[in-house]
Amino acid sequence: MTAVEARAGLLLRILPPGLYAGRARMLVERSVMVYRGSWLIFLSGAVEPFLYLMAFQLGFGRLVTEVAGPGGHPMSYVAFVAPALLATSAMNGAVFESTYNLFFKLRYAKTYDAMLATPIGPLDVALGELGWAMTRGGIYAVAFLAIAAAMGLVASWWALLMVPAALLIGLAFSAIGMALVTFLKSTSQFDYIQLGLTPMFLFATTFFPLSVYPEPLQWVVRCLPLYHGIELMRGLATGLLSGGMLVNLGYLIVLGAVGLWASTRRIAKLLLT
Repeated sequence: MTAVEARAGLLLRILPPGLYAGRARMLVERSVMVYRGSWLIFLSGAVEPFLYLMAFQLGFGRLVTEVAGPGGHPMSYVAFVAPALLATSAMNGAVFESTYNLFFKLRYAKTYDAMLATPIGPLDVALGELGWAMTRGGIYAVAFLAIAAAMGLVASWWALLMVPAALLIGLAFSAIGMALVTFLKSTSQFDYIQLGLTPMFLFATTFFPLSVYPEPLQWVVRCLPLYHGIELMRGLATGLLSGGMLVNLGYLIVLGAVGLWASTRRIAKLLLT
């Protein structure tokens, strides 16, 4: 028996009957089959941040040469922005998959109603969708990291850990996104999600160091999930590791766990009651 099978067996004994059947991988396989002919979707996810990088490399980066990076160390502005764009790319891929696509399958296609008629439970659905959202975010991360490395924007071998960091960011955002989308009744309400994502993208130190904000606003920024993902990415990209990165790591893990718990409860309530 493998370690994965052992953990699945333990969950089957602990969780209430009908909540988990150990078949979450089936949802990942289904998503792979659905998207196998849609490679342009994944290409667009890597092209968008690349265009941002080129814009900063050829445009704004010529006006702002250096900024304060992790620990106050100076770094080029393009190298400062690149890890933030990687974190944003992982966030966007995960959020899109766990909100728009999940809403369609939940409200219109009734995909999960059919699944729950088989030996699959709500936790299988949540874990399977999370697994696919993380996979999509990871594909974006690998492509973006290869582009950033080719442009000389990573300074340490620690940058290889940016890929698992992107998966963690994908986990946190897709879990919360999945929980939130279960409360939506119509597609027009997606504007509320975008209303939260856009300011977070602009102000979570994506383009400016935290020090440029007034002190009260700095504490607001520190509460943003994307801020913790960006801080984690910048530390790995530069190799300037610090104890604060453990806080960033813990924040994202807790956010993902809370989102998984909430999304499982909501899916079970919507489809089993």
